Amino acid sequence: MAPIREPFLFSFRHKFTILLLTGPAGRRPTQDGDITSPQGVSKMHTLFDIVFQTFRTLWAHKLRSFLTMFGIAWGVGSLLLLVGLGEGFRSGNQKELNTMGENMVWVNGGFVPPASGSHQGTRPYQVTYHDYEDIRREASKVAYASPLISTQNVKVQSQYQSAGGQVVGVEPQFNHIRWLPMGGGRWLNDADNAEKRHVAIVGWEMRKNLFPGVPALGEMITLNGIRFQVVGYLDTVGQNEGNATNQRLYIPFSTMEELFPVVGQNYPEGTLSFINYKPVDRASHAEAVLQVKHIVARNHEFDENLADAFEIWDTAQNAESVGRIFTAMNMFLGSVGVVTLALGAIGVINIMLVSVTERTKEIGLRKALGATNRNVMAQFFLEGAFLTLLSGGVGIAVAAGFMRALTLVPAPRGFDTPQIVPWSIAMALGTLSFAGTVAGLYPARQAALLTPVEALRKD
Repeated sequence: MAPIREPFLFSFRHKFTILLLTGPAGRRPTQDGDITSPQGVSKMHTLFDIVFQTFRTLWAHKLRSFLTMFGIAWGVGSLLLLVGLGEGFRSGNQKELNTMGENMVWVNGGFVPPASGSHQGTRPYQVTYHDYEDIRREASKVAYASPLISTQNVKVQSQYQSAGGQVVGVEPQFNHIRWLPMGGGRWLNDADNAEKRHVAIVGWEMRKNLFPGVPALGEMITLNGIRFQVVGYLDTVGQNEGNATNQRLYIPFSTMEELFPVVGQNYPEGTLSFINYKPVDRASHAEAVLQVKHIVARNHEFDENLADAFEIWDTAQNAESVGRIFTAMNMFLGSVGVVTLALGAIGVINIMLVSVTERTKEIGLRKALGATNRNVMAQFFLEGAFLTLLSGGVGIAVAAGFMRALTLVPAPRGFDTPQIVPWSIAMALGTLSFAGTVAGLYPARQAALLTPVEALRKD
């Protein structure tokens, strides 16, 4: 009977191992504790043999290995992309809110509902300059506050052309409440307000319309025929021209109150469009809101506990609500990604179990020739872990590359380009480690439990 010839790859592996362990000069092991001792040679040869067998088996079933790895990579990539998408929405919406100002509150007039048993109907009220003065004086948790009068019923013209938009009267501290980036010139000051000067700050888009292609600083404009000098202009606010702040023109509050006051039937003296204020810090936000509600309710003679009586728009509260929504969305998207990843891991377990069934005789032969349960378990565990971890690495790299490519595409308003979130990588690695362990150990244990005689008997 002709002797069985050793395959080329096995021969190369065997010779490489001997060369690695003995050195180029053919040095032989001398001490038991040395890596080149008989025990060291045996352990290194066994480890190398297991690694070699793992790669040979995966290469022998290329299509099956590829499909299995694709499932894991798809799961990891889906997890990172879905969470990154949610974070893009969150950060984009946060930036949109920040273009108005952080921790800012609007207080409008409202309607006082009728008291229980009363024959009177709902009573309207308007916030006034007196309310603003009391807030500045009494609300200790309010850092900045400003009265505000706004109207769109003013015709704005320059020597070049007219422009539509909103004229707003504010006090100088308003730029500490709202985010108003200056593009040139200066902001309103105390002297402008005290002396009722006819000066104006124009928004970015209004400046382009009033002064197309020419400098705006120092130029004169008319508001319903009354001359004003442009002393400053704003930079663009937001990601495009659609932001309403870009279409506004700001003048001193005292000038606005004198020339373009808020008028209406039964409106009290000093009626405002609304009051803007900002608390001293985020932690004091809720307390500042309660203080302002107390002052307004006291001045207009209704119960401050009537929530329906207040017309308040709170950016901090909105940000918290939006944050909770996006946190829930991220948890949902993350769970979808984990389920996808788990399905890929189940595929690895299935493939490894099929591999154990296909290689039953090989396992029996190896055990008959002296391979221990530990050797068999190590080989199958390495195959499962290698498939899982390599696939996970490919999934992370592809997801990162795709998100990087998205940075070259302009993001729509209210949305930031998805970015890899560190906790999603940690979740993916943790799930991969668990999946790799299960995918490797369970089939490996099934293989190791086979006895040589039992394995060799199977067809």
